[in-house]
Amino acid sequence: MIGALARVAGPDARAPLNANLYGLIAESILTGVGFVLLVPILRTMLAEDYNAAGRWLAAMSLLIVVYAILRFRTQLSGYLAGLGLGRVLFKRLGAHIAALPLGWFGVDRVGQLSRMTGQGVVDVIGVPAHLLRPVVTAAATPATVILCMFIFDWRLALAALLTAPVAYLVMRWSGDLVQLNDHRVDAAAAAAASRIVEFAQSQPVLRAFGRKESGLGKLDAALDEQFQAGRKLIFAVVPAFVSFIFVLQLAFTALLLFGTNLALGGEIDAAELVALLVLAARYVEPLIAAADLEGALRISANSLQRMDDLFAVAPLPEPARSQDVRDNSVTFENISFSYDDAPLLHDVSFTVPEKSMTAIVGPSGSGKTTLLRLIARFWDVKGGAVRIGGADVRTLTTETLMAQISIVFQDVYLFDGTIRDNIRLGRRDASDEDIARAARLAAVDEIAARLPGGLDARVGEGGSILSGGERQRVSIARAILKDAPIILLDEATAALDPINEAAVQRALQALTQDKTLIVVAHRLQTVRNADQIVVLSGGTIAEQGSHDHLARSAGQYAAFWNERRRAAGWRIAPA
Repeated sequence: MIGALARVAGPDARAPLNANLYGLIAESILTGVGFVLLVPILRTMLAEDYNAAGRWLAAMSLLIVVYAILRFRTQLSGYLAGLGLGRVLFKRLGAHIAALPLGWFGVDRVGQLSRMTGQGVVDVIGVPAHLLRPVVTAAATPATVILCMFIFDWRLALAALLTAPVAYLVMRWSGDLVQLNDHRVDAAAAAAASRIVEFAQSQPVLRAFGRKESGLGKLDAALDEQFQAGRKLIFAVVPAFVSFIFVLQLAFTALLLFGTNLALGGEIDAAELVALLVLAARYVEPLIAAADLEGALRISANSLQRMDDLFAVAPLPEPARSQDVRDNSVTFENISFSYDDAPLLHDVSFTVPEKSMTAIVGPSGSGKTTLLRLIARFWDVKGGAVRIGGADVRTLTTETLMAQISIVFQDVYLFDGTIRDNIRLGRRDASDEDIARAARLAAVDEIAARLPGGLDARVGEGGSILSGGERQRVSIARAILKDAPIILLDEATAALDPINEAAVQRALQALTQDKTLIVVAHRLQTVRNADQIVVLSGGTIAEQGSHDHLARSAGQYAAFWNERRRAAGWRIAPA
């Protein structure tokens, strides 16, 4: 665990942690020596040798003073190390999470990251602040006591030493039970956190279709699973803890009987027996204290392991210096890509000339959105290359790559701020006039006009105050404001009504005059206006060309176009 703590803490926090650890070892040894001094003190007092007893008491007093000073310093350093570790963890976790590939962030990560950066951090900083002392004491103090017992009577020392492996095995068994069940508790808690977020975000849909009970049922099931996992943890821990205490008490009883037998046989006197049994009791005490915190220690170890696993997820390799980008074209060169072991794209090659518009169409699951995300380097391709202006995206720094593209995907997230703040994310130094222009082009000004505060109206967490189409328009305004040379749109107009879609289409058409636009779309007008259409099917390009060319052919695009045109003419018959 110490090794995992050092890895997770990083170099900035290791020195305080090591200093605290060494101080605790010294403190624990002093504790053991203090227990050992009870033997000569009791022996001399029972023998009425008060001069010798006074000298031993003076030695004990000096040891207590040194111990008190060391205890104060280690206690303070433990708290400071915990606080420092907390700052380091938040900083390291934030920096590492921000550097992870965008494709790593799935829907299941919300609960995991929320728990890890919340309760997980609290668990870990509790190690140096509260848990390390009893753990070190449980190891160093009994070892010191047993070594010193050999000085007084090797037989009792050997008997105490033989009980240590049994106590260790039972403690390990107890800790393993806690660790196993804590994994279940953490998984259930992460799932429940994700369900809570999902339940809150899906309220409009659930209420619109009268399915509030359906969403609540899933949430209840997740919360019940969390409760059951916690209950199993308690039922597993209590018997294990009781078993460990029983073993320790049994070991102490065995030492008591063995010592009494030696005394009755005349091999040791009564005074020495009393002193050694006091020492045996001091040997058991730190182990009992450690057992009481073994569960908390294993839970912290689990949190450490999860953080260690997160830090083991390597960010995508990034060059120290970006390759030069000669223009704003995008080229796919024989790319292949798979999710885990499931192939999705293979031998995909086409070029998007700069300042042109390319539409990507095809059935669901054909890889349309994945193509856009490979441009943004959510993942790296398995084979081939994605190039921007002739430069492989893998040879561009994140800052350079992100400066080249603006992204508007289906899943729009708005931060809990104002409309203006969310648009300004596109360009931090934008003036209010720039923001107003972007809002007007994306038809966000109509949204602002009906809300109190206009562009300064708050949108709620995740943009919950706005409709799906309104969130999409704010996202488009953000992309317009960024003014990147390459724009990636994934069903950007899917949630818009016809009037607002026409307004956004006019804005997008204006952008294509000096921008490279790549669109995943099913809307007829969007597809028809493209300079180039790429049809994906079965993970590869089935057709490629202009609308007029593909519509005249008898291929998949012609079937797609005819189907959409027929659907556009559908009307609901009056009752």
